[in-house]
Formats: sequence, structure tokens, C-alpha cells
Amino acid sequence: MLHLTDNAKAAITGITSQSGLPDTGGVRITLTPDADQVELSLCPEPESSDEVIEEDGARVFVEEAASPLLEAHTLDASTGPDGIGFALRKAS
Repeated sequence: MLHLTDNAKAAITGITSQSGLPDTGGVRITLTPDADQVELSLCPEPESSDEVIEEDGARVFVEEAASPLLEAHTLDASTGPDGIGFALRKAS
């Protein structure tokens, strides 16, 4: 299962509340069409086949096809000059 750092949880909670998503909303992680990268987007609710990760109010929906690829990863976030950026790191 994908893990979330404290920074990622805070960023996701902030983004979803500021965007006006309902309580069922969160950040969804999907594979690009070539399946060589992941994309993050805001979604009002998970798809029926999504893996739902909920930690400290942060909700992340992982597309079924992406779930096996991300199970040994951690989602992190940091703030830079262009705003919030997310990074996937291989769990050690």
C-alpha cells in the first residue's frame, strides 16, 4: 500500500479543502496512457475499483492499475517557488 508522509497529508488536506471538494473527495493517482508516469488530480469521490487511503483526513485514491506499482512507495510533498510539488519515493 502507498504510504503518505506528514507533509503529503497536510498538502492533500489543504488542497482538497481549498478546492471545495465534498468530504468524499481527494487526490486520485492514475497511470498515464503509456503507463510510464503517474498523474495526480482532484476527484469528488473514488472510482469503484480504486484503492482508498485515508490518513489524518487526507484521502488518496489509487487507480487499480497503479496500485501494484505504488505499493512499495511513499508519497511526499514540499512547497517550492511554483507551489506544492509531490514526489514518489521508494520505501526503504
